[in-house]
Parts: sequence; C-alpha cells; structure tokens
Amino acid sequence: MDFANNPSFIRQGPRPGTRLAAAVLTSVLLLIGDSQYGLMDKAREALSVVFYPLQRAVNLPITAARHVDDFFTTQTNLKAENEAMRSQHLAMAARLARLETLEQDYAALRRLNQLKSMRQDAGGLAEILYTGRDPFSYKIIIDKGEDAHLRAGQPVVDDQGLIGQITRVQPLTAEVTLVIDKTLMVPVMVQRNGIRAVLYGYGGGVEARYLPVHSDVRTGDLLVTSGIDGLYPAGIPVAQVGRVERNPDAAFIRLNSMPVAGVQHGRYVLVLNEKTNVPARPPEPVVPVKPKSKPSSDDSE
Repeated sequence: MDFANNPSFIRQGPRPGTRLAAAVLTSVLLLIGDSQYGLMDKAREALSVVFYPLQRAVNLPITAARHVDDFFTTQTNLKAENEAMRSQHLAMAARLARLETLEQDYAALRRLNQLKSMRQDAGGLAEILYTGRDPFSYKIIIDKGEDAHLRAGQPVVDDQGLIGQITRVQPLTAEVTLVIDKTLMVPVMVQRNGIRAVLYGYGGGVEARYLPVHSDVRTGDLLVTSGIDGLYPAGIPVAQVGRVERNPDAAFIRLNSMPVAGVQHGRYVLVLNEKTNVPARPPEPVVPVKPKSKPSSDDSE
C-alpha cells in the first residue's frame, strides 16, 4: 500500500497491524468490563457531568425562547382571566345590590302587612312612584287613586309612624303631602304626659309651636297624634323631641324635632281610612248685630 500521500501523524507510531491488535484488545476489554462491571455506564455518567454545561449552553437559546413565549402566553391568559373576573364581580355586585333592595322591600311589606292586620282603620298598601316636581315642597306620588277609592285627607303611614296625608287624588295616582312640608299641620301630644301641641313642618323637619314656656317637655319625648282633629287616628307616632329651647323672655318654648317615619326614604306606605262616626263640628254662635239708632228730629234741629 502506498502511504506517500497519507498525513505524517499516520505514518508515525506503531505499525497498522499493531494498532489493529491494540484496538481489538481494547474493544474486548471494554466489552468485558461493561458486561461485568458496568464501566461504560460510569463513563457515560462522567461524560454527562462533564458535558452538562455545554449542553445547557447549547439549549439556552431554545429554553429562553420557550420561557419568553410561556411568559407572554401566561400574561395574556391572566389578563383575560382578570377581565372575566372583573366582569363577573361587577355582575355579582349588581345582583347583590338588587337582592338587598328586594330584601329591604320584602321586609318593609311584611311590616306593613303586620301593621295592616293590627289596625282596624287600615286601608290599602301603596307604592311610592316618585317625588313632587316642586323642589320647595315635600310631596310624593303613590300608585293608588280614585280607582282605589282614595280621598283627600286620608292619613298615610309606614311601619314607624305618620308620613303625611293625601292632599290630591287623581284617577290612578294620589299626591301625599309629607309632615315636613311647611303647609301641613298635625295636632299632636306628648305621649309621656298628654300635653297637646300643634306640629308644623318647615321643609326638612318638624317643630311644635305655641307650647307655654313652663310645659313639661323633655328631650327624647315622643310626639303622637292626639286625634282631636277628626282626621288623624290617635296614637300614631309622628316625631321625637330633639332639643328644647326655653327663652325666659318668650311666651312659648321651641321644640326642634325629627320625624320618626321614613318621610324621605322607603318605597311602600299604608293608607288609613278616615275616622267614622265623628259628629259634625257645632256651628259658631251667631253674634246679634245691634241696629244703629236713627237720629231724632230734635237732634237734627
């Protein structure tokens, strides 16, 4: 064989036959060592440890690209889940608000039905539709009118006390003037001792006027309807005394009170029937008019 063109490192060293014999002997020894002692497994483990950093370096770009893709995919999924959770939260909050409103309405209707069953003068339940258009008056519109045989003057209450009275009736609705309106006056008395007074609305609250300065009225006293006007049944809670102002130089005390009923909140009310079998107010006595005397003829002369 011509080795003239072979590289110099091949022409140097042992003869090819010797090399072949050494390679065969090494192969036989490796086969025996691997089958008997597992030398190749240990060698592979050692080589895997040695070449692990190189393997990590080769796989690093692919791993980094995969991590970046997973990151953006996770962010997209999280954003979509957050949007879905936010929408679900808003929907649940709206449902909860509606349920709370329905629960409050149900409780109010149950209390009014209990009050209706307890009062012999109870009429019908009504729902508040809206408030009056005049911002300087305190009136509400209910969903009952002439169709429910309502009449002007009927008291309107809730489960806490007096709301007001019907002042105008239409075919399908009725107008209720609240006790805090400045045009409404309610005869009341102090529940504790029976002192009578007249309660006036002043637009946002109520106050009792024309009580003598020595009247036994205290903070926290409950004012109820006195029933002496032939309109309101006696004993309906109207207001609670908040502050008593006594001025020695004035003839009357001033009571700042707040209504006990839900005059500015609530949705359902109870209309009471008018008092029956109330005798008519006696006529005012007629004062005779004294005729004027005619001048005599002597006086004219």
